[in-house]
Amino acid sequence: MAEFLIKHIEFAALHAQAWGFVIIFMLMAIESSFIPLPSEVVMIPAGFLAYRGSLSFGLPAPDMVIAILAGTIGSLVGAFFNYYLSLWLGRPILYRYGKYFFLKPKLLERSEEIFREYGDISTFVCRLLPALRHLISIPAGLSRMNLGRFSFFTILGAFIWCIILTIVGYYLGHIAKDMSYADLVYKGTEIIKEHYIWLFGGLAIIVIIYGYVHHKILKVKS
Repeated sequence: MAEFLIKHIEFAALHAQAWGFVIIFMLMAIESSFIPLPSEVVMIPAGFLAYRGSLSFGLPAPDMVIAILAGTIGSLVGAFFNYYLSLWLGRPILYRYGKYFFLKPKLLERSEEIFREYGDISTFVCRLLPALRHLISIPAGLSRMNLGRFSFFTILGAFIWCIILTIVGYYLGHIAKDMSYADLVYKGTEIIKEHYIWLFGGLAIIVIIYGYVHHKILKVKS
């Protein structure tokens, strides 16, 4: 699957100077929907191209900032699609026919379990986790999660994830003179996996702080 995507997105990257930000937005919207398109194949090359000045502005800093924003907004649009789709179709139809559209019942069930256990904060945390990243919007829609809170947590998670991937790509652009698109994606993904422990540590701290503050607020209200 990754090889297939890399070959096709590599062609799109050839037009990054003119359509780079639009391509990033569209692909990240797809990635955030029910279609399993890895964000690594989009945002890591975006950071690499930003460093090389190969996006629309031709300047590393502006290209990097706009690429991150385009990726974040695209992720939010895809998450909205999942949210409203699940709200419209309902649980029975998703579980019965979802397998024909990349929505495996086991993953749907797991995403619902996480959402029930951790609540709203899961829409943020899962944005930084493989497999569940694009699925967590579905239980949020099924449970009719407050749209404002859903948007906030989705944007926050997507923004952090886009920053991480883009920085990795930017770093690879700094240390490598030339890399194939496939090598760029695989090397960037490898770097992220090597440092995932720090990401999980950061997530744990955020969840603990959120839980503590949330508990205090509820205690005051009661």
